[in-house]
Amino acid sequence: MKGIMRAWPFLLASILLLCTACSKKEKVEAEVIPLPSPSADQEIVEENEPVPQYPQPFTGILSDAENTRRPVLATINNHPLARPQSGISQADIVYEMAAEGNVTRFLALFQSELPEEIGPVRSARDYFVHIAKGIDAFYVAHGYSPDAQTLLQNRTVDHINGMQYDGVLFQRSKERRAPHNSYISGENVLAGAEKVNASMEMEKQPSLSFHESIENAKIGDMASTITVRYGADPNFTSVYTYDAEKGIYERTVNGILTVDKANGEQVELSNILLFEAAHRTIDNVGRQAIDINSGGRALLFHAGIVKEIEWKNENGFLTPVEDGLQAKLIPGKSWIHIVASNPGMATSVTYTP
Repeated sequence: MKGIMRAWPFLLASILLLCTACSKKEKVEAEVIPLPSPSADQEIVEENEPVPQYPQPFTGILSDAENTRRPVLATINNHPLARPQSGISQADIVYEMAAEGNVTRFLALFQSELPEEIGPVRSARDYFVHIAKGIDAFYVAHGYSPDAQTLLQNRTVDHINGMQYDGVLFQRSKERRAPHNSYISGENVLAGAEKVNASMEMEKQPSLSFHESIENAKIGDMASTITVRYGADPNFTSVYTYDAEKGIYERTVNGILTVDKANGEQVELSNILLFEAAHRTIDNVGRQAIDINSGGRALLFHAGIVKEIEWKNENGFLTPVEDGLQAKLIPGKSWIHIVASNPGMATSVTYTP
């Protein structure tokens, strides 16, 4: 009995030691080991939301914002004394056609962007007004033929004219003499629309179609240099040269590169089109009547090639057509020549590979 009593303190100490060891083991097993933090040179990959892409209506160029501004169509002087013109490098489309005899004028269409300066602005023709109506454009001109004046007075299109706003919205340049010196700013175009209570929201989409890439367009005969003539006057003969590296055409007249006077940028074009239409001289000044309703033969130049197509007036819009469908253009700016069906494109245009 005395032996057991003497061993009891040692037995109690052993039990306490065992309990302490078990407690420590449980604490170790319950301990949470934190995960290592990513090092500074490790990339954290985050998935970005795709940015919506909106094609611009008249160029097909993709933008990250939808553009719903109503197009502006301005008559621009093409007399040699009016060159170089302002604003034309920013036009989505330029229509070139006869105004008097073989003297041409431009209809410059602005929708993707509106230049700070446009001009020299020149007078309207009835077929200019009808083209503006077909596009549902806000029309800008300075002056008018008798037929155009009637259409404008009848409010065929929303418009402003320098005959009513000379010195107010339209300003005269001191560098040139009238009638080659009337200019309007983009800001005053919008102010003019407000004056005549014209909406600048786009309500009509153009009937145009575009390739997804330039490679899809390379089907046709080679045509790297194009010459377009309005009569024999070299002042109204345009030469287009294809730059394969840039994928665009440069334009020259009389060997002079077509450059925008306002910003110094050259005109760069993705598509050159020729529409053949009946012309008729209607007075001794040489004013023309041009049939923009019947459609006809056409040529399309892009990506260094040429295609024979046709054009149609579709709901007022002059539309390039191939095999019954809208002919596909290359995204970018376009220049459209309307030439007389007599003598026809065989005389008006030549091209070389």
